Amino acid sequence: MQEALGQWLQPAMAAGASDLHLEPGLPMAVRVRGQLRLVGEPVAAAALLRAARELLSDDQWQDFRRRQSYDLSRTLGGVRCRINVVRTARGVGLAVRLLTGFQANLRKLNLHPDLARLVQHQHGLVLVSGATGSGKSTTLAALIQEINLNETRHIIALESPIEYAIAPRKSLIRQREVGRDTPSFEQALLDALRQDPDVLVVGEMRDPETMRLTLAAAETGHLVLATLHSATCAEALARIVNAFAPEAQSNIAAQLADALVAVVCQRLTYRTPSDRLVPELEILTATTAARGAIRAAQWSKLQTVLETGGQDGCWTFGRYREWLERRADFFVPTERDAEPVPELPRPLPVEREAAAQLRDGAVDDIDDVVQVVRTPAAAPFPRRVEAPKVRDTARVLEIGDDDDDPLAILRELERRKR
Repeated sequence: MQEALGQWLQPAMAAGASDLHLEPGLPMAVRVRGQLRLVGEPVAAAALLRAARELLSDDQWQDFRRRQSYDLSRTLGGVRCRINVVRTARGVGLAVRLLTGFQANLRKLNLHPDLARLVQHQHGLVLVSGATGSGKSTTLAALIQEINLNETRHIIALESPIEYAIAPRKSLIRQREVGRDTPSFEQALLDALRQDPDVLVVGEMRDPETMRLTLAAAETGHLVLATLHSATCAEALARIVNAFAPEAQSNIAAQLADALVAVVCQRLTYRTPSDRLVPELEILTATTAARGAIRAAQWSKLQTVLETGGQDGCWTFGRYREWLERRADFFVPTERDAEPVPELPRPLPVEREAAAQLRDGAVDDIDDVVQVVRTPAAAPFPRRVEAPKVRDTARVLEIGDDDDDPLAILRELERRKR
C-alpha cells in the first residue's frame, strides 16, 4: 500500500467504508452504510500532495497539472480502489472508492439470479443505470464475470479507469483504459469493431457520439453492456434519445427500440439481515409494449410496462424490494471469501517501449518495432529519446512529434543504415 495513503485507507477499510474523502485542512470523511462521517484531525495539505504524487507516475502528474484532475485505479492493501485526484480551492484532494475485495458476481452482490439471462443474448444492448455511487460498475463487472465463467466469448471492455481487473476463465477478455490505452471511447469503439468481439463493454456513455457508436455495435451482431447515470429506466432511455439533435431523435429512438435487451436501474439500500448495502433494482426488459413506447418516445408509458410485465422479467423497485424482504440467504463476505485482486500490468506507451528497445540494442531490425504509432501532441512524455545503438546514422530519435510520423522517422533511419 502506498505509505502516504495508508494512514487514511486502513481506518476507512476497518470501518467498512465504501468511500474515503480527503480534503486539505479538513478531517477525513468516510461513507459507511450510505452515511458520511468526519473522522480524526484535519489533514495536512502537504501530506495529501505527497500521497497524490506517489499515486501518479511522472506522465500522469503532468496530465494532472494540465487538467487539474485525474482518474485512476489501484490495488491498495489488497482492496481495489478507484481514485480521483482533484485540485480544489484548498489544494490537492482525493476521493477514493473502495471496491469489493472479491471477484464480483451475481451471488456475491446479492443480485437477482434472473440477471444472468440478460447476458445470454448474442446481440443487443443491456444498459446498467443509476445515480453516482450506486454500484453500476460493480454490477457490470458481475455481468462480465457471468459470461466469463460460463461461455467462451471474446469480451472487450472499455473503461475510464479500469476498476475491476477480471481474470479470464472461459472467455478471452481485453480491458482498455481510456486515456492510457486509447484516447477516447469513440476511438476505442471504432477499434473494437475491427477486433472480432462477441461482447463489448462501454464503461460510460457520456456523449452523443459514444451513444451512436454503442447503438451501432448493438445492431451489428454484438452484445453490448453499457452504463449511464439516471434515476429510473425510463429516464435512462430518454436521456439517450434527448442527447441528439431534434431531427435525429426519431431515428435514434427506433434504433434503441430495436437494439434494446433490457435496462437495469439500481440504487443501494441498507438491509438489516445482511448488515450491508444491497442493490435494489428496477428492470425493464424489451417487451413488445416497451419497444413500442420507446419508438414513439412515450416515456411515461414505460411505468405501466414495468408494472404489468412481471411475467416478462420486468421488475419495479417496489416488487424487487418485496423480493429482498423475503430473501433469507444474503451473502455476507468473510475473511475466507477474500480473493487476491488481479492487477493489470501498467505497460509503457508503445513509443517509449520501441525507443527503449532501440536504445538497449534489443532489436537489430526496424521491422521489430513497427508498433510505433503517432501520439497526440498533448501526450506528456519527452520528445527526444537518445538512441545510440542505431548504428552511426542517427544519434537521436524523435518521438511523438506534431509534424513527423514516428514510424516514418524509424523507417528513414533504416533506409540510412542501408
